[in-house]
Order: sequence, then structure tokens, then C-alpha cells
Amino acid sequence: MSTYKNCQSCGMPLKKDPQGGGSNADGTQSTMYCSYCYQDGNFTQPDFTAKDMQAFSKGKMKEMGFPGFLAGFFTMGIPKLARWKNQ
Repeated sequence: MSTYKNCQSCGMPLKKDPQGGGSNADGTQSTMYCSYCYQDGNFTQPDFTAKDMQAFSKGKMKEMGFPGFLAGFFTMGIPKLARWKNQ
């Protein structure tokens, strides 16, 4: 299993995750998704599309004080992440 630097759902750097990653169904730590997106082997927002995740992440980044253009830049690659490849 490969380890990712960024969550393959929202793009957040996994090292910025206070829990160090999401959790798999068996209780092990996910090396693919962050704790905000993935808990107990399930996505926290199962009905999201890549566009929904982009809008959600952009909004969160703005709340944290990122300028809008920067938030847009950082969320641009979300549709290319592993979770969204088959959409």
C-alpha cells in the first residue's frame, strides 16, 4: 500500500491532519484520506462530487484566512485525486 502526502479526497496535506489521517473500518489509520474526509472506513460526505468538495474546501480555506484566489488555486487539483477518478 502506498502512502500519500495529501488526502486523496480533499487534497489537504496529511501532515496537517491533527489525527494524522482518517481511520479504516478495522481501526487502522488511513494513509490515503484525512480524518475530516474518512472515518471508520467510510467517507464523511458520501454524496459529495468533486465539485462539491472543491466548493466545501475553498469555503473552509477562506474561513481559515486564505485569500479567495489562493483557496481556488489549492482546490484546483481536487478532481484529479484518487477518490474522484471514476466520477
